[in-house]
Amino acid sequence: MSFNFLEKIFGSNSYLGVDIGTTSIKVIELVKTKGLPFLRNYGFLESYGHLERPNNAIQTSSLKMLENETVELLKLMVRHTKSSSRNAIASLPSFSAFTTLLEMPLMPDGDTTKIMGFQAKQYIPLPISSVTIDWLRVGEKKNENGDKVQQILLVSVPNEIISKYKNIFKAAGLNLLALEIEGLSVARILTSGIKEDTLIVDIGSRSTSIYIAQDGNLKFSGQTDFAGGSLTQTISSGLNIRIRRAEDLKKMRGLTGTGGEYELSTLMMPILDVIINEVERVRNNFEKNYNEKITSVILSGGGANLLGIEKYFEGQMSLPVKIANSLSKISYPPEMEPIIKELNPYLTVALGLGVKQV
Repeated sequence: MSFNFLEKIFGSNSYLGVDIGTTSIKVIELVKTKGLPFLRNYGFLESYGHLERPNNAIQTSSLKMLENETVELLKLMVRHTKSSSRNAIASLPSFSAFTTLLEMPLMPDGDTTKIMGFQAKQYIPLPISSVTIDWLRVGEKKNENGDKVQQILLVSVPNEIISKYKNIFKAAGLNLLALEIEGLSVARILTSGIKEDTLIVDIGSRSTSIYIAQDGNLKFSGQTDFAGGSLTQTISSGLNIRIRRAEDLKKMRGLTGTGGEYELSTLMMPILDVIINEVERVRNNFEKNYNEKITSVILSGGGANLLGIEKYFEGQMSLPVKIANSLSKISYPPEMEPIIKELNPYLTVALGLGVKQV
């Protein structure tokens, strides 16, 4: 497989979107149709061991992915979802890639490619020989002199990580068509057609990724290690209860408790405030450096299912906030309707990968 973020693959009418996170693996199968893409299959495998043992994770920014274990998990997922396709597009976690937004004069793609080869050396913190580089044109604007410039997202991924993913998918019996950093997938599925700069807060179990996107294009990103697991651990410590009980309480009550249950909210709010402070830092850096304004916020990831989180973020950030609706442009079996609200933020990355091909 030649590594290319922009690669177009044809020949099959269904594709797997495979999101390998820090504590979960999510797989969806999308079918190309004349109308909206159709969600044929989905499945997810989630571990809660990391809540008690920090090193019990599939991968993190400090823990390398274990190839053999991940291969077996992928095989298990494909077998249980009974997916007919073996053609897969996989996500790379944000912490495994380096991205930066550059502004350059308008020019043909061929000239931009030549210049990016030189520009990359100035920005990428690793030897050029050890990484694979790609770039995407994500917008145009007028600079402070009134001249039109193009906005280029420069992306690099260590070759070691690419090789590991290729080995894992081959051993799992899957045909890896393309790799993509998860921020690109999230931007595609949540902001296509939205012309204003939108801030996306993707709250996972071990980390929260922060993206700024416009019309399906990722433009800026940040990250914090405070996430859904941090909320669970705070409840466990504050109420002196077992970690799994704390996780169950978080999911059942969220920020909506009253009376005695209000203690849950007061325990979680300081952690949410830390996340929001980091979101605001990313927002301020983007608005200051690129002279553009964020107009709204989308909450994604499993953490976006916390009851009351939408209202809390809106109150703290003074911006309109909504929960990700990643299935809005995808058709699915009618029997899935009762669980669509919960799946919408949870399957965002996997669905964004799938629609790349269909």
